[in-house]
Amino acid sequence: MFLVAGRFGRVEPRRTAREFVAGLLSPLERKNCWWLGEQAGHHDPQPMQRLLRSAVWDADAVRDDLRAFVAAQLGDAAGVLIPDETGLLKKGTGSVGVQRQYSGTAGRIENSQVGVFLSYASARGRALTGRRVYLPRSWTGDRSGCTAAGVPAGVEFATKPELALDMITGAVAAGMPAAWVASDEAYGDNGAFRAGVAALGLGYVLAVSRTHRVPAWPGGKRRLRADHIAAALPHGCWQRISAGAGSKGPRWYDWAWVGAHQPGHSLLIRRGSNGELAFYRCWSPAPVTLATLAHVAGMRWAVEEGFQAAKSQVGLDHYQVRTWTGWHRFVTLAMLALAFLTACAAAAAPAPPADPWHHARHGGPIPLTAAEIRRLFNGLVITPVRARMTTQLRTISAIQHWSSWRRLHQGQARHSHYQHRRADWQRHQPRIRHLAASAQRSPQRPWPSPACRQIQNHLVWSSAWPSSCRPVAGPRGRCQGGRAARSAPPLGSGGAGVHLACRSGAVDEHGHGSGD
Repeated sequence: MFLVAGRFGRVEPRRTAREFVAGLLSPLERKNCWWLGEQAGHHDPQPMQRLLRSAVWDADAVRDDLRAFVAAQLGDAAGVLIPDETGLLKKGTGSVGVQRQYSGTAGRIENSQVGVFLSYASARGRALTGRRVYLPRSWTGDRSGCTAAGVPAGVEFATKPELALDMITGAVAAGMPAAWVASDEAYGDNGAFRAGVAALGLGYVLAVSRTHRVPAWPGGKRRLRADHIAAALPHGCWQRISAGAGSKGPRWYDWAWVGAHQPGHSLLIRRGSNGELAFYRCWSPAPVTLATLAHVAGMRWAVEEGFQAAKSQVGLDHYQVRTWTGWHRFVTLAMLALAFLTACAAAAAPAPPADPWHHARHGGPIPLTAAEIRRLFNGLVITPVRARMTTQLRTISAIQHWSSWRRLHQGQARHSHYQHRRADWQRHQPRIRHLAASAQRSPQRPWPSPACRQIQNHLVWSSAWPSSCRPVAGPRGRCQGGRAARSAPPLGSGGAGVHLACRSGAVDEHGHGSGD
């Protein structure tokens, strides 16, 4: 914690922050303020909650220190900046940015928050270095809701590509050693994002959709869909190149490289063993080889590995905070804990073998991973230190105290919920009695469905009520129809011939492909 100790003006939040990060590195089942407070030996979770809510410290300044630490430990001139978002499932409507929206974590529309992150990846390792909570228009248009969640007054609606470009701009301004940007289709299909990255002097290999249109005629005014271009390529355009080493060996794909009629721009097409195609829009300020672009495209997966490690190792999604400040503070400290593990793994890692099939010929243990370092750190450092500072009697007393504290506050929450439900029931009781009396006067006629639904929603039932008021299963109408898919025009239709420059993997002494 010496890295960020100066960001805390008082010793109390500095000590609490150290205990907070140590708790994130611990093997706790859940890593929220209740569990972290008990792990640290506090009498209640208020010190941890105060650290996230009202203590005086700047989470953005800590983020800057974290970014400088990652650059020093993992920095490489050929580093790759990778923006991506992840869904964080939540209940209720009060947490900042929460609404029903698509969550990649769940794979469907769920009530969730979405965080946009920036990952840094190099041959030495990868770590998360930037974070922003995404505020949908439903939030930025509700100033009272933003005020209640602590959103700063100057924050306006920004798309995910805009948030990502802002973080990339900050990383470049801070001197982050990077030469490339890689991302998925959500960012690659955005023209403003591509232009912004190029304006920063960074090359990019950005995934795009199959319907993405690429300039295929001189002047760039006429464009062709990426999948139509792939269908027109001859067999000789495809070359097998590894996208990098995976856990089971080199990741081999077939690649085709098509030059676009814009300086420095090209379309990269990847074909898997099952024939599935992926498309990438590429740009670089200087000529590069096909193997370089394939390697950068393969680096994009590092951000997914970062999300998995952050959630499984340091509890990135375990927080129970509602406000803008609390979200950014918790996530920043989780990123700091993950960067510590990543830096330790990079320091202990041996030099990568030059032979891509080295591990097929030689056995032996794998290098230390972030998960293994966390286990060693707890077993060799945290647990012995706590054992020397805590007697057995104090440990038993602390366990009993926290058991009583949890049950007491859970009971208070239950009491509050029951009071709220009882007040709601009493408020609607006259209306329910009126509906029941109406039913008794005409039992032979079923109740109107709105009345049935109203009583059903309030969960007030009586065996004396007629069966017609009870919910019954009925068929649900399903909306059918929709616009028929339009068939795509044939490749090169419109009279003019298609001008495609198919590039091969061969390069001359200047790095130019034979199709340049």
